[in-house]
Amino acid sequence: MQAAELFKLKDRAALVTGASSGLGARFADVLAANGAAVALVARRVERLEQAVQRIEKAGGRAVAIEADVTDHAAMRRAFDAAEAAFGCVTVLVNNAGVAHSDRALELTEQGYRRVIDTNLDAVFFWAQEGARRMIAAGQRGSVVNIASVLGFGVAKGTAAYAIAKAGVVQMTKALALELAFKGVRVNAIAPGWFVTEINRDYLMSEAGRSITREIPVGRFGQDGDLDGALLLLASDAGAFITGATIVVDGGQMIALRG
Repeated sequence: MQAAELFKLKDRAALVTGASSGLGARFADVLAANGAAVALVARRVERLEQAVQRIEKAGGRAVAIEADVTDHAAMRRAFDAAEAAFGCVTVLVNNAGVAHSDRALELTEQGYRRVIDTNLDAVFFWAQEGARRMIAAGQRGSVVNIASVLGFGVAKGTAAYAIAKAGVVQMTKALALELAFKGVRVNAIAPGWFVTEINRDYLMSEAGRSITREIPVGRFGQDGDLDGALLLLASDAGAFITGATIVVDGGQMIALRG
């Protein structure tokens, strides 16, 4: 079988959270470029509409859906809207997330809950809702959770974030175990340092550039470096993969583990 056939997503409906910018916007572009109709979900609807226009200009199909991932009613409306546009969502990418830089002793309860609610709790409930709908529709599907290398190792000022991402790794295994026989695969991608509009200024500073010394390939992640992992887990190319977390970090975890 040719690779193009193995990885194709034609006739699939996908939903990407946190799709207004950064990795989420890239995920939506890649899924659409490989045949999926994509529902882009985020709070910044203007940015979503720009992304939809970009996808449609390239020949893809997409729809913008405004939703806060921590709002369960908005979550259900988002799935309803995606289904109305493209049918049952069979590829769900749980990408939405927030970061923080507070040290543990200064981290407020509100700040902690904000990170956990978005990066962990919302991932579970969107995966749960997506899986329920796939099963009810008699469809096989794939859930791809976005974890982080900070789910395996920690850095100062990332306590809540690291806790949440470690939870996503374990959640992925737990959901995969329970949903595999129902036809729903659940996997995760754990990116290392990737340059996005949120962290670009820091990573391009002298302090940020020093981080590259910890990355064996000698650079930060760039557009395209996650495409292969995403397409593997979303498509039939990964039909026998579930409960896995693919680390995409330029070898950083190898260096940390020794």
